[in-house]
Amino acid sequence: MSAIVDKNTIRLTGSVQSSEFPSGEEGFTSTDVFYALAGFDDKAAITVHINSPGGIATEGAAIYALLKSHPGRLDVVVEGIAASAASLIAMAGKKVTMAAGSVMMIHDPAAVTVGNSDDHSKTIEALEALATAYARVYAAKSGKSVAACREIMKAETWFTPEEAESAGFADASSAKSGAIVAAFDYRQFRNAPEKLVALAASRNWGSSNPPKAQKTPKPKEKTMPHDDAASAVKARMKAIMKSDEAEGREALAEYLAFETSMSVEEAVALMNAAPRGSDGAATPSEPEFQPRRLWTANAQGLNRGGMSPSASERAGADKRASLSANMKRRYGIE
Repeated sequence: MSAIVDKNTIRLTGSVQSSEFPSGEEGFTSTDVFYALAGFDDKAAITVHINSPGGIATEGAAIYALLKSHPGRLDVVVEGIAASAASLIAMAGKKVTMAAGSVMMIHDPAAVTVGNSDDHSKTIEALEALATAYARVYAAKSGKSVAACREIMKAETWFTPEEAESAGFADASSAKSGAIVAAFDYRQFRNAPEKLVALAASRNWGSSNPPKAQKTPKPKEKTMPHDDAASAVKARMKAIMKSDEAEGREALAEYLAFETSMSVEEAVALMNAAPRGSDGAATPSEPEFQPRRLWTANAQGLNRGGMSPSASERAGADKRASLSANMKRRYGIE
C-alpha cells in the first residue's frame, strides 16, 4: 500500500490500482484511501500529496469521490506527476498546488475488450459514459465547458505547473521541488514529454519487466461462517444494484457490483459522479471494459502502445465476460 498517513497528510504514490486485482507493484486503491480517511475526524484539514502516473479509471473516480466527500478542507499537492486517473484525483483539492518540476496529464480512459462486435459496442458506451463523468469533474474545477474538457482529454494534454494553473486545473505553483516522478514506462503515452521518455528508458521502466511476485496473504485468525459470508456478498450486490444511483447507470452498477470489491458507499459515490443514460434509458447490461493490467501499461487505462493481451489474459477476459450473469444466478439477484 502506498497511501501513507503522516499527521494531517496523506501521500498517494505509485499507480492507481484495482482493489480486486492488485499488481504487487507500488500503488494504491480506493480501499486504501477509504481507510486512510477513516482516521480523520470530519473537521480535519487534510493535504493529499500525489505522485502517480495514473491507473484504473474507475478506481480513480472512486478515490476522487472519497476525497471530495470529506467534510473538512482538503488540499492537493502534485509532486512529480499526476497523470491519467491521478489527474482526476487531484481535482478533489480545494486548492491544487503544483510543485516545481511536476507535470499533470489529462486524457481519455481506455480499455481492452475481447469479444464480438456487441461486446466492443458495450465497451465504447461504457467508456463514453466514464469519459463524460471525468470531463464534468475537470470542468467543475477549471470553469471550462464539458465539451472543452473532452477535447483536452482526447488530445492527451500535458501541463507544466504554470500551464496547469493557467488552464484552471491547478490553483498555485510552488517554488519547492517535489519528488521524482513515479516509476512508469512513459513511452506508453502518446504525447509524453521527451524528458519522461528518456527517464523511463534510462531507468528501465519498461512494460516488458514482469511484475513483482505477490505475497500470499496470511489467513485471518477469525473467518466468517460460509453462510454469513455469502449473505454479506449478496446484500452488498443487491444494495449497489437497487440503489437510486444505479437507475440509468445499470451497466456501471453491474460492473461495480459483480466485478469489483468496492463497498456500497464507494460504488454509490462513483455512480453519482457518472452521467445517467439519456432520458433515463438503461445503459448496456454487461460492460466489458476490463480494468486489468496488461503488465504496467494496461493498468494506466491506456494500452495505447500497441501491446496485446497474452493468451492467458484473453482467456481470463472470456471467463469474466459472463461473471455478472453467473453471480446473479448464484445469489438469486434479478
